[in-house]
Amino acid sequence: MKHESAQCVFCAIISGEAPASVVYRDDRCMAFMNLRPLHPGEFMVIPLEHIDHFTDMPDDLAAHIMVVGQRLGRRMMQVYAPKRVGYVVHGFGVPHAHLNVVPLRDSGDIMSAKHIVHTDTGFRIAHDAVPLRSRADLDADAARLRGG
Repeated sequence: MKHESAQCVFCAIISGEAPASVVYRDDRCMAFMNLRPLHPGEFMVIPLEHIDHFTDMPDDLAAHIMVVGQRLGRRMMQVYAPKRVGYVVHGFGVPHAHLNVVPLRDSGDIMSAKHIVHTDTGFRIAHDAVPLRSRADLDADAARLRGG
């Protein structure tokens, strides 16, 4: 699989050059745990091909990513018992299309400005509001979502 962006951390994860707590992988996409989840269990689904914007994806690939997110979201409901599972494509942060799948405990979890800050280069997660999780915790979350 060709990865067009040498600077893209998601492409480095796909190629195995950067670590990730992988939940799922097939020939078109992969899912891995978010380093700074709003709640334990949050993960993202990305295409294996480097595509900057979600809207630039072929329809069948976008649909496949949504179906993978939905199936893993069902597992999230069983494992973490959130009130809802949220699906977010905000287009900020890493310039590689990604679907965030978030276990929601409160309606403000994905709509609150407390989690997002505006910078000179765009929007990003407020790192002081959303702490980094340890690799061991992320690996444990990934195993729970895989059913192992």
